[in-house]
Amino acid sequence: MDKAEIGMNAGKIWHLLENNAKWSYKELKSKSGLKDKELGAALGWLAREERIEPDQEGDELFVFVCVNVYIG
Repeated sequence: MDKAEIGMNAGKIWHLLENNAKWSYKELKSKSGLKDKELGAALGWLAREERIEPDQEGDELFVFVCVNVYIG
């Protein structure tokens, strides 16, 4: 896996998240068809770009689109 592949996988996840819903890790994995390692790298990419927010609820990880509002 290289940066280009991680970036492409991040794009897949980003398109799934465009509906502004809160997705569980399991749902993203199932819908994207990515393996754990691929999904983890893609989520890391998006988190580093501050595009997503993780939300841990018990043992379940959820992800949703980060909304940044700048005033001024």
